[in-house]
Amino acid sequence: MANPLVPKPQTGASSFGLLVLRLVVGIALCFHGWPKVQHLTDWMNVFQMPNPAPAPLQALAALSEFAGGIALAVGLLTPLAALGILCTMGYAAWFHISKGDPFVSSSGASYELALVFFSVALCVLLCGPGKLSVDHVMFKRS
Repeated sequence: MANPLVPKPQTGASSFGLLVLRLVVGIALCFHGWPKVQHLTDWMNVFQMPNPAPAPLQALAALSEFAGGIALAVGLLTPLAALGILCTMGYAAWFHISKGDPFVSSSGASYELALVFFSVALCVLLCGPGKLSVDHVMFKRS
């Protein structure tokens, strides 16, 4: 029986497309996570966010963005990285929506980027990382 968390690897152009998607989004997530890992358990206070989450959840969010971004970019343990990003970005989108932030804003907070990261993580979770990934090299099927 096939493992639903390990989809069949893609071929050809779709693997290249997944590589580009993983690289761009993974690097962007690293840049978003870097300031947070500098203040691992209190970044919500440092950035003056209302109603900060408990310290362990802040640490998990920071690590899922930074380390999950690296893992996504290289395609290492991709289902785990994508799941962490899904949880973090799902909460981030809900946080902004519950505050009444718009989908897109040129002058303030919005939930657009959280939904973009959420969507890409879901896509990679469901499609797999493709053949151009560390996962494919380490776990390729015969």
